[in-house]
Amino acid sequence: MRSARRSRGFTLVELLVALFALALIAMLSWRGLDGMVRAQQQTEARADEVHSLQVGLAQWRTDLDALVQLPQLTALDWNGRVLRLTRHSSTAQAEGVVVVGWSRLAEGGASRWMRWQSPPLTTRGQVEQAWARADAWAQQQSGGDNGSAVGITGLQDWQIFFFRGNAWTNPLSSDAIQEQAAVQRRTGPGGVPQAAQLPDGVRIVLTLSGGQAITGDLVHDWVRPTVGGGKSS
Repeated sequence: MRSARRSRGFTLVELLVALFALALIAMLSWRGLDGMVRAQQQTEARADEVHSLQVGLAQWRTDLDALVQLPQLTALDWNGRVLRLTRHSSTAQAEGVVVVGWSRLAEGGASRWMRWQSPPLTTRGQVEQAWARADAWAQQQSGGDNGSAVGITGLQDWQIFFFRGNAWTNPLSSDAIQEQAAVQRRTGPGGVPQAAQLPDGVRIVLTLSGGQAITGDLVHDWVRPTVGGGKSS
């Protein structure tokens, strides 16, 4: 009798318990795999954010390294909304120059550090128009989108300082404005007004938005190649 009872197999209750245990193990395994996938996705997203910031800072240095001072035109200016500069074309200097703008703008409901660039320019009038379009773009006005804009990273706030007279100064301070106005009132050969003097260095203080791979304040200095050997930090 006992041997016959042992050979009958599992009861219905035993099968249900076994199926429940297998379902529980499968659910726990799925949660583990889902957690691993989510962790990998977050890691890749963080890596992309860091890479985008590195590329943005490298582009910032490249733009400043390629600054070109045209007669009677401003090569670098910060008006509190946008930092505008005139630089050599990245493809070939024979194609002329481009105007570049850096600003903090709202994109997709978030504030981002962004870069704008005009098409290649070959005449003074084109440069002046692009200069105005860069400012209109920074104000998100119509007429400021005749170029290409790229978002770099989430940005809560930023500050810019110029290095002049052996000190970092706010380019919008009254002393700095008066100094540059005095330079522009001077005339060079033939009575041509002088362009604003380029600073020896530019410092940006980026306050990066929360929730990113890198947050908080980031300070980055650029030194004019003729002054510091082309080194930035």
